[in-house]
Amino acid sequence: MQDTKPLLIETDFPPIQRGKLDTLQVNLGYLCNLSCTHCHVNAGPTRTELMDRATIDLVLEFLEKRNIQTLDMTGGSPEMNPDFRYLTEGARKLGVTVIDRCNPTILGEPGYEYLPEFFAEHKIVIVASMPCYSEQNVDKQRGKGVYKESIAGLKKLNAVGYGMPGSELTLNLVYNPDDPILPPSQVELQADYKKALLDEHGLHFNELFALANMPISRYGARLLAKGDFVPYMKLLRDSFSEANLETVMCKSLVSVDYEGHVFDCDFNQMLEMPIISDKAKPHLRDLLDEDVEGNAIAIGEHCYGCTAGQGSSCGGALSE
Repeated sequence: MQDTKPLLIETDFPPIQRGKLDTLQVNLGYLCNLSCTHCHVNAGPTRTELMDRATIDLVLEFLEKRNIQTLDMTGGSPEMNPDFRYLTEGARKLGVTVIDRCNPTILGEPGYEYLPEFFAEHKIVIVASMPCYSEQNVDKQRGKGVYKESIAGLKKLNAVGYGMPGSELTLNLVYNPDDPILPPSQVELQADYKKALLDEHGLHFNELFALANMPISRYGARLLAKGDFVPYMKLLRDSFSEANLETVMCKSLVSVDYEGHVFDCDFNQMLEMPIISDKAKPHLRDLLDEDVEGNAIAIGEHCYGCTAGQGSSCGGALSE
C-alpha cells in the first residue's frame, strides 16, 4: 500500500493552537468486522492491535484526574475490544458522556447481540457509520450485503429507543463520500437521509454528520493508485475556509492510540505525528499533570481536509 505521509508533512497550513481540553478520543484497536475502501485507519478483520487493560485503566485515571467531559471511543470496531464494557461502565460511573463510533453491522455479529440494550442502559451516544442511504453505494464502499446488515442494526437501535422522537437516546449517522469530492450540504443531505430511511425502512435518527475523507492510509493509497491524489489535494486547498479554523476538533480534543500514545487528532495518529512535546513520543501518562492548552498543534497538508468548504470534524460540518 502506497503511503501518502511524505506528501503531507510539508505544508503552508496556518499555525493553530490548542484550546481547553474537554474530549478524550480513544482508539481501542484496529480490529473490525469490515474493510471499507474509505477507511483511514486501515482497519479490518485480520488486525490484532487492541488496547490492553492497563492502558484502559490509565484512560479512566486521566478522565477523572483531568475532569474530561467526553470520552469518544473509536476503532476499528471499538466494541470488539474485550474490555469495551469495562471502559464504558468505568467512564459512565465518573459521569463522563460516552460516544461510541459504531459500525451498525457489528450488532448482528455473534457475541454482540447484547449491545443495543447495553448502549441504552448506559445512555451511550451512538455515532453510526452509514455512508449513503443507497444500497448500491454502501455496498460498493463497504462490501456486498453491508447495507442490509446496517439497516438491520439501526432497526435494533430504534427498537430500544435510539433516535426515536421524544427519546433521550441519541443516534447520529455519518456520511462519507466514496469519490474524491467534498461532502454536499450537511443540512440538505440530512433531510434526504431522514426521508429516504423513514420512507423505505421506517428508521429514525437524530443528526447526520457529513465528513470529508482524509488522503491518508487506505484511502490515500487508493487516491495515489487512481491518479486522484493531486486533484483531490487541490480541491481541498482551493476550498479552504479560514472561518473553520475557529472550531476544528483538535482545539478541544486529544487522540490516544491503542498503546496510549497521544496525538492532536485521529488523522495525525494514523500519520504517526504526535503532539508537539519535549518527548519524542508522548504518552497519556505524560499528560496526567501537564496542561496542553495553548500548545501548538502538529499540522500537515491533510489539515485542509478539515477546513475545506463547510468543514469536517468528528462532529460533522463546522459551518454551513
